[in-house]
Amino acid sequence: MSDENQTKWLLLIHQIPPKPDYFRVKIWRRLQKIGAVAIKQSVYVLPNNGQAYEDLHWIVKEITEGGGTASLSKAVFLEGITDAQIESLFQVARDDEYEKIVKDTQSFLKESTEALEGSSSLVLKKKRELSRIQGRFAEIVAIDFFNAPGRETADRILTECDALLRETKENTSPAAQELKNMCGRTWVTRKGIYVDRIACAWLIHRFIDPEGRLKFVADERYRPRPDELRFDMFEGEFTHIGDNCTFEVLVNTFGLASQPITAIAEIVHDIDLKDKKYRRPEVNGIQAVFSGMATTCSDDQDRLERGSMILDELYASFGGTVKN
Repeated sequence: MSDENQTKWLLLIHQIPPKPDYFRVKIWRRLQKIGAVAIKQSVYVLPNNGQAYEDLHWIVKEITEGGGTASLSKAVFLEGITDAQIESLFQVARDDEYEKIVKDTQSFLKESTEALEGSSSLVLKKKRELSRIQGRFAEIVAIDFFNAPGRETADRILTECDALLRETKENTSPAAQELKNMCGRTWVTRKGIYVDRIACAWLIHRFIDPEGRLKFVADERYRPRPDELRFDMFEGEFTHIGDNCTFEVLVNTFGLASQPITAIAEIVHDIDLKDKKYRRPEVNGIQAVFSGMATTCSDDQDRLERGSMILDELYASFGGTVKN
């Protein structure tokens, strides 16, 4: 028997204390997130690869630190269950998740077909909604180790939804036209830039006005000169609206919603407004990086350059393509 067959699977075998309840639920959710399936109570399996080993290693550590016991092993199944049956378990689990995607996209398709015509604000809202569904689909695909049959249907209907929004591009023409007029402007904001203003400046440079220049001023009540636009400051042309931070306002105004941009917008929102609205898992890490950068860097231009590098990498991690 070849070594490859002997090490096809990784097994996590664990015992978790009955109390507290939340700890059991937390571990279960962690296993669901990495795509593990149960072959019997407290025994979970994943294909043997580097990522799976790393994911399970940290879960073992988390279980033991929480007062439970856990072991991780490589395995080959000789009797009782076959490799094909285990693969089927993975496919069934992913098909259940793809079915939820299909239901959501079918509802999205129906609502969009009935209501999109003539409403640019609704187009932007629907683009954001679709971006969320696409993000969930991408997460499922990442743990679809054995190409579940439901993936094709979910992919097809998502493509239909994307095509529908593209067909309504004329409804967003005011925003598109406004974007064309944002060429070579001066964008003004307050000194001491932090997450929201850094992200806004990055968005402006990358997607709104690549030829524009940034200006940092001390007075929040600064009066703009001709061709100057203020953001995230008192009476600014672009600033917080309702519970939207300035980055979100810019994204909505210029119709820039996409899966990577929406993800960044949610992170910026949670850091800036501190309301945990989106509960993005990346928030604490990104906030720590920006906090450290702000502590070691007092010059706004330096902050912008360093912050833009972070945002470029974050954008790429969500599937965006950074153009130099």
